Amino acid sequence: MLEQQLEQDIKTALLAGDSVKATTLRGLKATLLNVKVAEGKRDSGLTDEEVFKVFAKQAKQRQESADMYKQGGNQEKADAELTEKAIIEAYLPTQLSEDEIAKLIDEAIAATGASGPQGMGQVIGQVKAKAGSAADGSIIARLAKEKLA
Repeated sequence: MLEQQLEQDIKTALLAGDSVKATTLRGLKATLLNVKVAEGKRDSGLTDEEVFKVFAKQAKQRQESADMYKQGGNQEKADAELTEKAIIEAYLPTQLSEDEIAKLIDEAIAATGASGPQGMGQVIGQVKAKAGSAADGSIIARLAKEKLA
């Protein structure tokens, strides 16, 4: 379903003359095709959850690139990367706040009985399973580490 939406949005962006959006969406489409070929799912396609994971990874890459450009003093390219990131994030589910993630971590700690850094993997695994692509893994790891330290 997301792939059809992406296809439709590419057409809409091209008709509207929005070259930045069209180029970004075409890049996403190409990335999805690469993933489908790599996983042997070219004919069957990807599930929406798999597409979310690809999109989240692409958004994260844009953020990292923007950060690098800022460090290098190239604000113009950083802004371009952030614009692409915003376009990609429109397809992602709403991200959970740190407070919501912290509540999930507390529930996971109670469920697993984790009491120190050695239980961090179990806690992170449970939170990721519950939150799916609605939570950033780095935020989950940071908050879990703080709570289990």
